[in-house]
Amino acid sequence: MSIYLHDIPLDQAQQVFLAALTQAGLHQVLGTEVIDLTEQALDRVLADPIWARLSSPHYNASAMDGFAVRSADTIGASETKPLLLRRSGQFSYVDTGDPVPVWANAVIPIELVDGLDLNEQLLNDPRHAQFIRIRAAVTPWKHVRTVGEDIIASQLVLPSGHLLNPADLGAIAASGHSKVTVNRKPVVSIIPTGTELIQIGEPVKPGDIIEYNSMVLASQVLRWGGIPKRKPIVADDLKLIRSAVEEAAQTSDLILLNAGSSAGSEDFSAEIVRQLGTLLVHGVAVRPGHPVILGMIHLSNRSLPIIGVPGFPVSAALTGEIFVKPLLERWLGRTTEEPQTISASITRKITSPAGDDDYLRVVIGKVDGEYKAAPISRGAGVITSLVKADGIAVIPRSIQGLEAGSKLSVRLYHPVSQIDNAILVIGSHDMTLDLLAQYLHRYNRHLVSSNVGSVGGLIALSRGEAHLAGSHLLDPSTGEYNVSYLPQYLADEPVKLVVWAEREQGLMVPHGNPKQINSLPDLLRDDVTFINRQKGSGTRMLLDYHLKKEGLSAELIRGYQQEEFTHLNVAVAVASQRADCGLGIAAAADALQLDFIPLFNERYDLVIPCRHLRDGLLDPIFKLMNDEPFRREIGKLKGYSFERMGEIIIGCNE
Repeated sequence: MSIYLHDIPLDQAQQVFLAALTQAGLHQVLGTEVIDLTEQALDRVLADPIWARLSSPHYNASAMDGFAVRSADTIGASETKPLLLRRSGQFSYVDTGDPVPVWANAVIPIELVDGLDLNEQLLNDPRHAQFIRIRAAVTPWKHVRTVGEDIIASQLVLPSGHLLNPADLGAIAASGHSKVTVNRKPVVSIIPTGTELIQIGEPVKPGDIIEYNSMVLASQVLRWGGIPKRKPIVADDLKLIRSAVEEAAQTSDLILLNAGSSAGSEDFSAEIVRQLGTLLVHGVAVRPGHPVILGMIHLSNRSLPIIGVPGFPVSAALTGEIFVKPLLERWLGRTTEEPQTISASITRKITSPAGDDDYLRVVIGKVDGEYKAAPISRGAGVITSLVKADGIAVIPRSIQGLEAGSKLSVRLYHPVSQIDNAILVIGSHDMTLDLLAQYLHRYNRHLVSSNVGSVGGLIALSRGEAHLAGSHLLDPSTGEYNVSYLPQYLADEPVKLVVWAEREQGLMVPHGNPKQINSLPDLLRDDVTFINRQKGSGTRMLLDYHLKKEGLSAELIRGYQQEEFTHLNVAVAVASQRADCGLGIAAAADALQLDFIPLFNERYDLVIPCRHLRDGLLDPIFKLMNDEPFRREIGKLKGYSFERMGEIIIGCNE
């Protein structure tokens, strides 16, 4: 079966791949090996059961520092009628772990022995005590670890197929073993291809791409129990790539051929798989990651699988999760790990490609007792979307979109406890929120945010989708920020409006300001291309207000319809020459080494529904507002002032 860039359903691709593996005898554990019992055995899977060779303990051992005695000799001892025992034949001193003499069947802890005039002797060296006085009887085998208390020789200690944890290693050692037979680890070779790739740490110039996919894939393989072998970068040349694959095949169980899996002029992966074996699948109906290749390489004495991994970072990582992880679990004999899942409501409408399983990355917060999932960047090249994501939701290929509020099953990347301590912020982007996230970790809080603009944040609050929103909406009629918009969007929701920071807004231009852009009228020039913020953002509304105030037509601005969702994204657009300028904050311009022409000062507020102040989740934010080190950190950002931070514009009446 050969399919060339024809996306087939994921379950069908998996079935085709498994059938080929089964035919080659590669659908089960690859083999076994005997290894020394050391910490290196951790997380290995037992190939054979562990039967105890020794009992543990293998002798009657004292569980206390004290005196071995015969239980019968202590009968009648009491507080009012203590018994005096003599060293000769009635007691013997033992330390914890010492063998109990064959004539004894109990141990009296040393702290329970009363020596009266013999105290000094007991304290100096209890091993030489000639007499001890006891005030309570002991039952047979009291404070004695009897033979086989933990393990009895010949009993089953651990079954085959068991994943070894730290305590297991101790139990195996205690039962008399120094080696274990475990399932062999698969060797996975990872071959990065691309003439444009450079190694991590090399100087970067335009056109260069830092090669890190192989590191991510290798880390996945290592975490999932395999042995990764990262190979050198191979240029886009069919013969060179084929030679690299042939060489890796000699010592590998699986090959991951990264990039070149699409159908461009320099995409050779599919052809190489054809030449060296069987091309099973070329294209799977998943997004991101659809140009996946599944195939088998045939050597003279065996066959092995090869996976053509897409070059985009998110696609590569998800290909690992979808295809590599299940295969390694099968080969290692590991039970398939079922990810922890929760049901969450999506915070905004999304569309999905028809016919594809859509892997949607989300951040999550628990708002009013219900989990809310805010979608984040969906680009296949945005590796940070996986870094930021709290989980991933798979939207089946039969569904082409979801309305806001729809329920999703989310596979978690983080523990539920972290999700429950998350503060979900939806609204306007501000760079100080990254600083806030850093400081909140000290209070066991996890800040997650979704940048949808000031209006989008207020709408999210009205729908109960966030704990708070960042907003900087200017009222043209009053010059006041945010207050007049609250009745419009949150009429029935009492809120606390708190000043977070004041900041400068202005035009971000390339270093040296080559086109001498100095004011809003310059945006109407034919030689100037602008990059805008999205509709509903405070920055967009600020721009429109001042354009109208100065009698300038937005329709005459080249690029007015080009939108970005954050100040940093606008700065990047200018720095990368996609635009000549954009409106944003001074700190964003400074971060990208752009020049900044200040135009306006504005106030950025936090809008917090009063009901979210009751459970203490947000308390650390208010503590940080008065934290001098934190305020100083914000003060280091260009164009920011924290003098009014914490000032209450509207308070709660509770």
